[in-house]
Amino acid sequence: MFSVIRGDYDRHGRSVLDAAFISLQVYRFGRWAIHRKTPVARWFANKIYGFLKVFILNVTKIWIPPKTVLGEDFHIIHAEGSLSIHSDAVIGDRCGVMHNVTIGTNMGQGAPIIGNDVFIGVNSTVLGNIRIGDRVHIGANTAVATNVPSDSTVVGSPARIFPRLGRMTAGAKQPASAEKKKVL
Repeated sequence: MFSVIRGDYDRHGRSVLDAAFISLQVYRFGRWAIHRKTPVARWFANKIYGFLKVFILNVTKIWIPPKTVLGEDFHIIHAEGSLSIHSDAVIGDRCGVMHNVTIGTNMGQGAPIIGNDVFIGVNSTVLGNIRIGDRVHIGANTAVATNVPSDSTVVGSPARIFPRLGRMTAGAKQPASAEKKKVL
């Protein structure tokens, strides 16, 4: 548990006053609180979480419900605006999220499932019961409402999906000078 908190601290500017760090710690406390086995401990921990949630939500504008599943090394890159994540969302490892992002909505059933190594740009929305693959980059001001395959870049509103250039050039023949350098 302390290694997770230390990782959050390192990723968010090594400051205990960073809004992203504080919000993640409140989320982690809420997650810990809902998993208490004894009803009295769960009730007491949830009351503390409820107080912290209201206070922190109004100050930081970052809402991550404790039922949300966050993978390892989740990073809120800029906590300068709002961040709202649906309680049923599942977010993979090493995901980075900018400010003014919405993941999921309370207007319908289902929430997004986001893969590993995903970046979500400023003012983007990821809505609906959809899957975002691994290593996806979602550009700024993008509205995603469809499934996105792995190794893609998504831009625009409505979202347009482009395969990443690295995948297309992986099988390309290298110039003769590069082949000679390999041999030496």
